[in-house]
Amino acid sequence: MRRMLIVSNRLPISVSKKKGNLDYIPSAGGLATGLSSFYQTYESVWVGWPGIIPRNADEKQVITIKLKNDNMFPIFLSRYQIEKYYEGFSNKTIWPLFHYFTQYTLYDNKLWEAYRHVNNNFCDEVLKVARSDDIIWIHDYQLMLLPGLIREKLPETTIGFFLHIPFPSFEMFRTLPWRIDILNGILGADLIGFHTYDYVRHFISALTRLLGLDSTLGKLLFEDRTIKIDSFPMGIDYQKFANGAQETSVINEMKKVQKQVRDQKVILSIDRLDYSKAIPQRLKAYDLFLKENPQYRKKVILILVAVPSRSKVEHYRKLKEEVDELVGCINGEYGTIGWTPIWYLYRSLQFPTLSALYNLADIAMVTPFRDGMNLIAKEYLASKTGGRGVLILSEMAGASEELGEAIPINPNDIDNIKQALEEAIRMPEDEQIRRNREMQKKLERYNVKRWAEDFIGSLLEIKQDQHKIVAKKMNAQTRRNLIADYCQAEKRLIFLDYDGTLVDFNQVPDKAIPDNELLTKIQAFASSPQNEVVIISGRDKATLDGWFGELNISLAAEHGAWLRFKGKPWRTIEILDQDWKQDIYPILELYVDRTPGALIEPKEFSLAWHYRKTDPGLGELRARQLLDMLLYLTANLDLQVLEGSKVIEVKNLGINKGKAAQQWIANDKWDFILAIGDDWTDEDLFKVIPATGYSIKVGFASTAAKFSIKSVTEVRHFLSELLEER
Repeated sequence: MRRMLIVSNRLPISVSKKKGNLDYIPSAGGLATGLSSFYQTYESVWVGWPGIIPRNADEKQVITIKLKNDNMFPIFLSRYQIEKYYEGFSNKTIWPLFHYFTQYTLYDNKLWEAYRHVNNNFCDEVLKVARSDDIIWIHDYQLMLLPGLIREKLPETTIGFFLHIPFPSFEMFRTLPWRIDILNGILGADLIGFHTYDYVRHFISALTRLLGLDSTLGKLLFEDRTIKIDSFPMGIDYQKFANGAQETSVINEMKKVQKQVRDQKVILSIDRLDYSKAIPQRLKAYDLFLKENPQYRKKVILILVAVPSRSKVEHYRKLKEEVDELVGCINGEYGTIGWTPIWYLYRSLQFPTLSALYNLADIAMVTPFRDGMNLIAKEYLASKTGGRGVLILSEMAGASEELGEAIPINPNDIDNIKQALEEAIRMPEDEQIRRNREMQKKLERYNVKRWAEDFIGSLLEIKQDQHKIVAKKMNAQTRRNLIADYCQAEKRLIFLDYDGTLVDFNQVPDKAIPDNELLTKIQAFASSPQNEVVIISGRDKATLDGWFGELNISLAAEHGAWLRFKGKPWRTIEILDQDWKQDIYPILELYVDRTPGALIEPKEFSLAWHYRKTDPGLGELRARQLLDMLLYLTANLDLQVLEGSKVIEVKNLGINKGKAAQQWIANDKWDFILAIGDDWTDEDLFKVIPATGYSIKVGFASTAAKFSIKSVTEVRHFLSELLEER
C-alpha cells in the first residue's frame, strides 16, 4: 500500500511547556480530531506545526525526535510567522471572508507575503519527507498555495486538497486581492474536496468567472491535467463516541455531573469561542426562553463550553467580553440559591468529560452563522445510544445537509432559536428516538474512515484518468514516427477542424478569422500534389468559402451537411428537411432574449445558439435549460442536439463529421491519413480514421483519438514541422 503524507497547519499533537517539561497532548480542532483515528490505522506520515516555538536547537531536536517516532514531522514557525501567517492572513483575512464576515476581513500585503512565505516553507519541508509514490493530502485554508508549489517541484505526484471551512460565493471571493494566486495554488491538486456541494458550486463559479475554466460533471481541464472537484461530508469516529458511555472514566465523569444537575434538563453548547459560531445569539435565545417560559426555571440548565481560540486576535477578545457579560446577566437575573441557569466553562475538554456531557445532555444547540461541517453535532448524536436527545442545528452548518431530522434554525433569528428550544424540551421521547435513529444510521455508515477512504479512492481514480490521457499525449517519438510516415507517403489525406484547432475561440464567432500565417500554412500543404486537405467544420459554407474558397483544398461545412470537393461545387450528402427551423428558431430566440450576450447563428441545415459572451453562471444555467427543452422537443424528430464549446446546435440527425469524412476516405487509396480536432463533434471523425491513420485531439480529455496535443499553438507548430519535412 502506498504511503499517505498528510499535511496540515497543525499536527494532531500539540507540544507545550509545563513546569519546565515538554507536554504532548492531542490538538483541539475538527481536523486533528477527525483524522487522528484514520491516521493511526493507515501507513501515514503527518507534517505540520507542533504549536510551540523551541527555546533553542537542543529543545527543537528533542521535539523532532519524539514526534518522528510517531511518524510526525514538525515544521517550526517563528513568532513573526505565527503573528503574520497564522493569526494574520489565515485568521484575519481568509477565515472571516470565507465565513462571510467581511467587516472583519483585513487586506494587508504584509500578511499575504507572510502567508506565501510560510506556504513555501511547508513545500520545502514536504519535499524533504516525500517519496515519489506518496499520496500527498493537504488540508485547509492555511495551505491553499501548497498544492501548486508542490506540483511545480513534483509534477507527476498524487496530490489531494481538502478545504474544511466554507468556500464563499463568487461575490465574496472576488473581493480578495490575491484570489487568482489562491485558485492557482489549489488547482495544483488532482482532487479538490469540500464538505458540501454548495461549496463545490461556489468554487467552480470562481474558476469559471476568474480563470475562464469550464467544468463537466465536476471535472475540468487545467494546463495538461484533468482535475476533479467534489463534495465529501466529513464523518467522525462513530464507535468511539457510541461506546464512550461504557468507559470507566466516562462513567465517573457522568456521575459527577449528574450529581450536580440532578433532575434538571441539560442543554449543551460546545464550540470554539469564535464569532462564526453565533454563541451570543444562543445566549440571547436562552434568555428569551427563560423570560417567556418561567415554568422551566430551575428545571433546565445550559452548560456552555467555550474552547479558547485565537485569543490574541482583537475580535475574539471582544467576543469573549460579550459572552462573559451575557452569561453574567442571565445568571444574575434568573439565578437563585441552588440554581445557576448557565454553567460556563472557558476551556477545552478531554474525551471523558466531553463524552459524559454528550451522554447526559437532553438538548444540544449547534447554531453557527456559518460552518464548514461541524463535527460536534455528529459526535452528540453518536453518543446517544439510547436514542433520547434532541439536536438543534443551524441551517448554515455543513452538517445540516446530512442531518435533516434535527430541528433546523436560522442563527440570525433569536425567536426562531427560542421556539426550537421550546419544541425540543417538549418533544416526546419516541419522536426523539425516531429522529436520532435515522441520523445515526447515516453517521455510522459514513464515518471518518469511510470519508477518508472515499476521498483517497476518488483521488486515485482521477489519477488513473490522468494517466490514460497522458498515455495519449503526443510525445517526441510519436512526432518522429508520424513525420516519417508523412514523408514516405505518396497519397495523404488531412482533415483539419477549424475553431479550437487552427484558431482559438472568439467571443464573437465571426471574428475568429484565419490570419495570414494560417492561410500560408494551409496553402503550403495544398500546393503539394500528394496532399488532399479538408477543412471540416461546424461553420456554414458561406463563411468557409469566404475564408478558404481561393485555396486548392476541400471543405466540409455544418459538420458535414455540405461538402465541397477540391475544384467542385458544394453539394449535400442527402436531401435534408429544413421545415423544423420555423419551430426551433423561436425557442432559441427566446433564450437569446433571456440571456444577455447570447446570439443565434443560422446555417442552412442547422441552428447554433452561442453563449460565449454571456455571464458564465447565467450562460451555463440557460444552456442547461435550453438543452433540456430541445432534447424534449426533438425526441421524436429526425434532429440531433449537439453541445459544443459554449454553443448548442440543432441539426438533422445522421449528419456528422465522420459520415462526411468517409466521402473522402472512400474516394481513393490513401497511405497516410491525419485528422485533428478539439470538439466532441470531432469524435465521430476520429472513429472513422483507419487503424493505420493518425487522429489527434486538441486538449487533454477523454477521446477516441489516438493522440492528444495541448493547444492551438502546438497544432500550428506541429503543422510547421510537417511542412519542413515534406
